Amino acid sequence: MIGYSETPLAWGLTRGMARLLGVSLSSAVVEGWLSRKELGELVDRCEACTQKAACTTWMAVAVGSPCPPVFCPNKAALEVLSLRH
Repeated sequence: MIGYSETPLAWGLTRGMARLLGVSLSSAVVEGWLSRKELGELVDRCEACTQKAACTTWMAVAVGSPCPPVFCPNKAALEVLSLRH
């Protein structure tokens, strides 16, 4: 299991945002189209973000949204991953 126990909220938000786009980050790493370093960078950017409450609210109502919200620091990276999936 891939995860980040030292930053569980950031890991959960990053994984949740990716799932909304149809991307499994764990599968992406296992299948080799996302490195563990790149995954760590996604989680680190989320950890540094000041919009965690807004992110949680957005994800609660954004089922089926075609893209992450503009305030997401991982927006561009997750959109690229969703195209590769």
